[in-house]
Amino acid sequence: MTDMPATPKEMKQVIRSGIRSALLTMGSATKAELSGKLGVSFPTVSKFLTEMKEAGEITAIGMDDSSGGRRAERYVYNPDVMLGLAVFLERTETNYVIYNCSGDVKEEGRAASLLGDAGHGLAALIEEQIRRYPKIRSLAVGVPGSVNQGRVIHIPEHEAFQNFDLKGSLEKRFGLPTVVENDMNAAVLGYYNNLDPSENPSLVYLYFGQNGPGAGILINGDVVRGSTFFSGEVSYLPQYEDRNFGQALAPGPLIGGGRPRVGGAGTDAVSRLVAACTALINPHTIVFCEDEVSVSLLNDIKARSAFYVPAEHLPRLMMSDWRRDYLNGLTHLGLQLLITSIG
Repeated sequence: MTDMPATPKEMKQVIRSGIRSALLTMGSATKAELSGKLGVSFPTVSKFLTEMKEAGEITAIGMDDSSGGRRAERYVYNPDVMLGLAVFLERTETNYVIYNCSGDVKEEGRAASLLGDAGHGLAALIEEQIRRYPKIRSLAVGVPGSVNQGRVIHIPEHEAFQNFDLKGSLEKRFGLPTVVENDMNAAVLGYYNNLDPSENPSLVYLYFGQNGPGAGILINGDVVRGSTFFSGEVSYLPQYEDRNFGQALAPGPLIGGGRPRVGGAGTDAVSRLVAACTALINPHTIVFCEDEVSVSLLNDIKARSAFYVPAEHLPRLMMSDWRRDYLNGLTHLGLQLLITSIG
């Protein structure tokens, strides 16, 4: 069975998206450079650039120096022509960021938690931001639960969102392309996007968090979601005769927001999880939230993990800013929607 050929409308969108991506990546380009990079004829590129210039998407910044022939005009993309809004929901607060097509932040803020109702509070926050920034053209929302194609399928303790089609609800209300993602999948993607792409590492991002422990897993540049989109729900991983990972952490002392602190008996539970990840996928790196661990604790975890698997196979244990990685991951997903948007 062969794929259906693209329609003329779809081809136009592919070309327009290619021009956007190329100009944002290259910084500037001539028609000839875009034609060569995209594999599209010079007249076609010229036609699209004219349309996009009239729409305010691109700007001509002058002529290149002549190399003996006709001087070529150089173009740049206007990153402020469209904006994106990324929002993530937590037990105690809501974080959001507004950014342009270059990923530059226009505004960042926090609000009260919006997990108590089926998206009404979130919709009100989005509506307010769109009123203030009418150029918002995409939405990216992160939730502390498993997500299947925009539907929240597993979110313990937040029943209002259980089995809720959040993506469909927001797209119907605002008419904007929307992506809904699990918190740890977004965080591991955000961390990965700040690495050298030539390294192509496999990563596990662990967070003990306000809503119980979770993990984001990335292999060969792709987030692992699993056959039923349940990947990363490490709270359920059996560890002891009568306790799973989430239960093993629960008795520990608490820090702000009611989150379990890793330490004491919890160190062994985390070490067992590190050993399990090593034996199953052998990642290059396991990343922890910097608010939840210390260098000395990571050293203790690594030493303890060596009781369960040979030390030479253990991954690097790193710390990172989870909130920043989370928002960066959502921004990355929202930028993809902006670049491929119609218009």
